[in-house]
Amino acid sequence: MRVITGSARGRRLKELEGMDTRPTTDRVKEGMFSALQFEIEGRRVLDLFAGTGQLGIEALSRGAASCVFADRRADAVKLIRENLKVTDLTDRARVVTGDSLEILSSLKEKFDLILLDPPYEAGLLEEALERIVRFDILTPHGIIAAEAPAEKILPEPAAPYRMGRTYRYGKIAVTLFRRAGESEESAT
Repeated sequence: MRVITGSARGRRLKELEGMDTRPTTDRVKEGMFSALQFEIEGRRVLDLFAGTGQLGIEALSRGAASCVFADRRADAVKLIRENLKVTDLTDRARVVTGDSLEILSSLKEKFDLILLDPPYEAGLLEEALERIVRFDILTPHGIIAAEAPAEKILPEPAAPYRMGRTYRYGKIAVTLFRRAGESEESAT
């Protein structure tokens, strides 16, 4: 597992032992960030269900202004901090320990980009999407990138959020959701 491009390009990231964490493959990560390439620089990012932190680290490496990493596992949080040190990106990162769904209700800030890659079998993706919409923590024109099994049908979110394009990479799909801008909200 490595950083694909940007300031930390080529740096190898440490992985968690065991089968509890399923890191995003380089192919899926490369595809996701190709779709988001003009949506990262200078943006505030939330890496929810962060695991190793590789998605948020990739965003920081590509010029994101900041990233909040959230994971419930103490070993994951420790590893995220180690990976941030390896990539020299700790100055723009904040790591939060706790249940990702509960963290959503306590966040007092808005994000431009939210990266979602929860454990597939746990059914957390739909709940995370619902809470993001309910708490409205995405800025106008912000994006949610949600990774899921390709056969999974994700729900259409409530306005001002809308489902965008889905990119398929074998058995994995990444769906982009967008939040309308202020002028688009008042027009509806």
